[in-house]
Amino acid sequence: MYSFASKYQKALKQVTIENSDVHILSLIRDPETKDKGFTLMMDTYKERIYWHIRRLVVSHEDAEDILQETFINAYRFAGSFNGESRIYTWLYRIATNECIGLFRKNKNNRMEELTDKVVGRLTGNDLENSEEIQVRFQEAILKLPEKQRIVFNLRYYDDLSYEEISLIMNTSVSALKTNYHYAQEKIKQNMLNY
Repeated sequence: MYSFASKYQKALKQVTIENSDVHILSLIRDPETKDKGFTLMMDTYKERIYWHIRRLVVSHEDAEDILQETFINAYRFAGSFNGESRIYTWLYRIATNECIGLFRKNKNNRMEELTDKVVGRLTGNDLENSEEIQVRFQEAILKLPEKQRIVFNLRYYDDLSYEEISLIMNTSVSALKTNYHYAQEKIKQNMLNY
């Protein structure tokens, strides 16, 4: 019974998103209402995109910067959006590419130092057992290679299908499944070896 209700809610949410996308796209494509459409798009997807970015880059400041760049790029390249995918898929792809750009830029600035600093901040307080497990889990995610971390976050936190992730990352479904599997195994090993 629960699974039926859950599937029904997910299907209802899907229909709402598709209707919202159609409305937003119609506003964006009309020069008279383009700004209104972008405002509606930002209001609709800003929080979801922010948390996707935040889970990847961890830092609030970096997440805010990337979120801003994501919407600037969406505005700039709106004409190239063909509507074959959903708006959030397109925005996730832009945001993910911006995150990858930051990772590559920071690679030269010792990404390990940033990860160690963030992990130190996460474990700075005395934590209760459940919080400690959550901190270990986050540490394990931070230690994943870039692509595995992105795939894991999109699948685990954002509950996206492999097909949607494939559109975002421009990677085959089979490669994504492999990356997700390896990410799960590395997280499990990290959690057990802590």
